[in-house]
Amino acid sequence: NALTIANVISLITLIAIGLPIWYFVLMIRSKKVTKTERSRVIAYIPLFLAAMIFWAIEEQGSVVLALFAAQQTKLDFGFFKILPGNFQTLNPLFILLYGPLFAWLWMKLGKRQPTSPKKFYLGLIFAGASYLWMVIPVMLFGSSAKVSPLWLVMSWAIVEIGEMLISPVGLSVTTKLAPKAYSSQMMSMWFLADASAQAVNAQIVRFYTPNHEVAYFAIVGLVSVGFAVVLAFFTPRIEKLMQGVN
Repeated sequence: NALTIANVISLITLIAIGLPIWYFVLMIRSKKVTKTERSRVIAYIPLFLAAMIFWAIEEQGSVVLALFAAQQTKLDFGFFKILPGNFQTLNPLFILLYGPLFAWLWMKLGKRQPTSPKKFYLGLIFAGASYLWMVIPVMLFGSSAKVSPLWLVMSWAIVEIGEMLISPVGLSVTTKLAPKAYSSQMMSMWFLADASAQAVNAQIVRFYTPNHEVAYFAIVGLVSVGFAVVLAFFTPRIEKLMQGVN
């Protein structure tokens, strides 16, 4: 009876969380890693956690927000209908819209653009704000009402700003902070952040129900914003540990 879907999911969650912990300990304690490289690995840990929290929210678009689209969003406007699955196109749509804007912005700012840790905590603020935004329609109209699809559109618009701040920078900073002896393993850590996030999602999405929507959106959003505040506070220390890497 131990081999159930719930137990398998719990096992995957433990592995997805335990594996990056093991890798971080391995790299920090390794004799192949220099003092400078060890400092950079330590600096990467809070960025990894930030990425994990961000992807946990972003990836819930295909679960929590998909359910909200199907159950609590007005889809029939008489002369045309929206399918719940259509909302999944908002992710790539906003990436296409934001991509050129952010490319122009970073080129315009040049060396004055935010450092990687600053981009990470700004990205987390936007991710959290996208869920705090969803508290509003539920509080205004209740969990049984069908609300305008614009609420979901705006939520995706907000979280994708966060993705523009974190996702492109993530691979770059991972490469730069990687110890030479563990360069390939360090690259896998970036993708493990997403895997760990989805493993955590497998445990927390079970708490999402129409009766607990306000609490769910508020708690998840506040956790993201709260970690962003902590990350912002420690950013000067993290930048120092990065030993010249931006």
